[in-house]
Amino acid sequence: MTGTLYAYAFLDDFVLLYPVYALLFTDTGLSVWQISSLFALWSVAGMVLEVPSGALADAVSRRLLLWLGPLLTAVGFALWVLTPSYWAFAAGFVLWGAQGALGSGALEALVYEELERLGAADRYARVMGRARAAGQVGVMSATALAGPVFAVGGYPAVGAASVLACLLAALTATRFPEHRSAVAAEDGDGWAATLRSGLAEARRDRSLRGALLLVPAVTAVWGALDEYTPLLVLDTGVPDGTVPYLLVVIWVGATAGSLLAGTAERLGRGGLALLLTGSALALATGAAARTPAGIGLVALAFGGFQLATVLADARLQQRIEGGGRATLTSVAGLGTELATLAVYGGYGALASTTLTHGTAFALFAVPYVVTALVIAAGGLTGGLARRLTGRRTRLRR
Repeated sequence: MTGTLYAYAFLDDFVLLYPVYALLFTDTGLSVWQISSLFALWSVAGMVLEVPSGALADAVSRRLLLWLGPLLTAVGFALWVLTPSYWAFAAGFVLWGAQGALGSGALEALVYEELERLGAADRYARVMGRARAAGQVGVMSATALAGPVFAVGGYPAVGAASVLACLLAALTATRFPEHRSAVAAEDGDGWAATLRSGLAEARRDRSLRGALLLVPAVTAVWGALDEYTPLLVLDTGVPDGTVPYLLVVIWVGATAGSLLAGTAERLGRGGLALLLTGSALALATGAAARTPAGIGLVALAFGGFQLATVLADARLQQRIEGGGRATLTSVAGLGTELATLAVYGGYGALASTTLTHGTAFALFAVPYVVTALVIAAGGLTGGLARRLTGRRTRLRR
């Protein structure tokens, strides 16, 4: 299964349109506000569909949703290059948002339950860390190839390559194993019933609610800041041609964080708090320095935040015991989307003042320090050791 997962993660992010789609919109004649409205539509589509699609993944085949999603994105990308217009771009973003929602929750639930079936649930953080690393390699590879492919064939060429990657991702997803338990099959008699069941589990279990909050707490801020890293790099005074190379440094840092998940999966409450605190300090120091060397510290911080993101997801999966695994994972994803939108708004407000991008990045290190203090005090992650001990006891019996 792991080989299929890594290939799927790579192909899902191997989209050559990533680095050039904003140029496509501009060349088509869209204004800044039209482009902004497309990004907003993308986010709204994902948020509206996030939790219902998670419940659907608990009611039907998760593998089905994982191969259907890339097909939707393929249609969207084809519309972009064949009939470039505002409404074609809007339709493409809705389809892209639907693909993200279908995969969010379904993938994590399928991987965790298949590992659990094999008696290897304790490898979940390691496996998903490597999957995230594969996705980041896909992004870097697509970015490196987009320029040469665009030079040869323009938007049709990068669009065709992106559609092909989506089709290959869908084909790869058909190879995922899926062995749903009898209990899960009985519970999956309808997405609405599954949704109610999953939310009821969260209401009953305080530690599960904490795990649901932990995911957006560690994921949203750095995930939103990633969109502004080109501006942060430019703020250091380097030439425009140097920007991509420094961005690669940041991506390498995040990839390294993903790969360290297996080593760090046994971090306790104190270790996770220290990880977030150290990463926050690296982010604040590196961003405020406004130098190329400071970008190295930002890369270190992003590596720490990526590692914390994988660990938070693993803690959530360990706490879910009912049949609503994908539903609850999607609830955490919705929380992340909402928090990310709040960061976008906050960053826009800060950027509209006289503050530099480096200062704005440094200020957004503060939420991580607050999260670390809450974790150290026993919030968000409390009860993990007790729950894992109880699970091991049941397995021995």
